[in-house]
Amino acid sequence: MSDGHGPTPETPSGWSAEQPPPYSAPPASPWTAPGSPQQQAPAAPPYVQPPQQQAPYGPGPQTPYPPYPPHAPGPQPGYGYMPHAPALRPGIIPLRPLGLGDILDGTIKLIRSNPKAVLGLSAVAALLAAVPLAVGQAFLLNAMGPALTDPSSAATAEAELGSLYGVLGQYGGTLVSYAVQFVVVTLLTGVLTRILGRAVFGGNISAGEAWQLVRSRVPALFGVVGLMAVIMLVPVLVFVLVMVAITLNASADDLGWIVGLSIVFAIAYIAYYLFFRTRFAFASPAVVLEGRGPIDAMRRSWHLVSGDFWRVFGILLLTSLLVGLVAGILTVPFTFAGTLLGMFGSSSVAATVISAVLIAIGATLGAMFTYPFEAGVAGLLYADRRMRSEAFDLVLQTAAIEQQRQGWVHSSADELWHPSNSARS
Repeated sequence: MSDGHGPTPETPSGWSAEQPPPYSAPPASPWTAPGSPQQQAPAAPPYVQPPQQQAPYGPGPQTPYPPYPPHAPGPQPGYGYMPHAPALRPGIIPLRPLGLGDILDGTIKLIRSNPKAVLGLSAVAALLAAVPLAVGQAFLLNAMGPALTDPSSAATAEAELGSLYGVLGQYGGTLVSYAVQFVVVTLLTGVLTRILGRAVFGGNISAGEAWQLVRSRVPALFGVVGLMAVIMLVPVLVFVLVMVAITLNASADDLGWIVGLSIVFAIAYIAYYLFFRTRFAFASPAVVLEGRGPIDAMRRSWHLVSGDFWRVFGILLLTSLLVGLVAGILTVPFTFAGTLLGMFGSSSVAATVISAVLIAIGATLGAMFTYPFEAGVAGLLYADRRMRSEAFDLVLQTAAIEQQRQGWVHSSADELWHPSNSARS
């Protein structure tokens, strides 16, 4: 057996047939003693390429070097190309202009990063708004139940619903629910926006701390919501007054065009509502994060939406559809069970109470998901518009680098949202 240093019967020069020798004689082994027969052996004859092998540069599959990997299709980067560094992401979003996926993902991360504050506050707000509505609906169903099971008692049920007590039961709960919702949702939007402002930098803030920061902005928040309510309700009130006047002076032959006019108004009002809701979608974040007044915040929102109206409109509309779908899935089973129990529960007090509880649970679950998701999407869209129109991402990135160097998120990060810190202010 040969160790590869001396000649072998197959190859006198000491190289195997599978591995051809180099173009010169192999050097002496470093482990051979000076003057030994192996060191004094004559040099091997020069290498002659076997005739069956192809020339180094001739055609054939064999090449002296391994082939390069195939290039991907498309234009190749030029000389000196350096890939872009990934955007900083200290918190729930990358600090760069956001896409739809970033906004939805950031909203989910907002809920997951601080579930006690976000979901807890949302559940309390939803429950406060759902209870009056659930009580009113349970009363209405309880009154309608005997008429469905016993047609002879329909007149009694109708008289009961037409009484003052019945009217209060039908509409009182709805009006109280809307009033409570007006208050609690306004406050909840402000608190959630402040939590979001800190979560962008990777910081967490408790519900109590967020409330302390938002408390001074509550009047301005109610001012924004009140102005929005006026803008949305004035056309409806005007149309109702006009229709009442027309109906009082119309004949039976005019019913067709009155119905047609109502349909046209409904379509026009939907467009009107969506337009102004999109234009003023960033008013609440401007109040909370920038410290603006109601009118100034609405003007600020109008300015931020300008130039990107259809994108903002599309994201808000898609969010409403997604949220409505999920909220419906959570709400429908409880509402359906409460409705059946209220209608066919023998009009007992226990059945009415259980029906109200089930309806309230369904409404609470749906709203508990709806409130934070809509507030989160609006807040992140606001941040995205500032990044795109004011290069605000540069400010956020600089602050994030400094906070990473310090190792914690200081409360002064909330002040960075002020427009004076924008790169193009």
